[in-house]
Amino acid sequence: MPERAGRMVDDERPTLLLVDDDEVFRRVLARALERRGYAVSPAADVASALSLAQAQAPEYAVVDLKMPGDSGLCLIEKLIELDPSTRIVMLTGYASIATAIEAIKLGAVHYLAKPCDADELVAALNKGSEGDSTIPVAGSPLSVDRLEWEHIQRVLKEHQGNVSATARALKMHRRTLQRKLGKRPVRE
Repeated sequence: MPERAGRMVDDERPTLLLVDDDEVFRRVLARALERRGYAVSPAADVASALSLAQAQAPEYAVVDLKMPGDSGLCLIEKLIELDPSTRIVMLTGYASIATAIEAIKLGAVHYLAKPCDADELVAALNKGSEGDSTIPVAGSPLSVDRLEWEHIQRVLKEHQGNVSATARALKMHRRTLQRKLGKRPVRE
């Protein structure tokens, strides 16, 4: 059973909104979270998630970053407007420092890169805002490829996702930038 008490559905389980456009992933994760004591409401996009949240503001939300239409960042902002106490974890296969910072600024309590399992999500949902000093500091610096990826993501965010404007700002040919965007560095 989740550690945090709060808004409950009729069966007294805490409500969790799960938003991901990958149907198989969403279904498997929903079952795993239900086994861990949550009443899960799955959604495939921002519009359907917002509709569910307006009907009943969830205590928890797990939101994918990249989906067709609006991004998960847009949904974080709207969920916080509906209920500032909703604990949101941003989940993405496209992890970058820029999007992690943006998600936290908008109100997410944690940011996880895919793949992750249900236990990691539950831990992230229940984690306090004070941080965790027991996590060891990485022994090696980020690779050059990873640093370049992070910089490109930051500049891309500054230009609202406009690849042409980002390429100009980086003094890089647009096709070169597109190749780099298509090739993510290995997760460290």
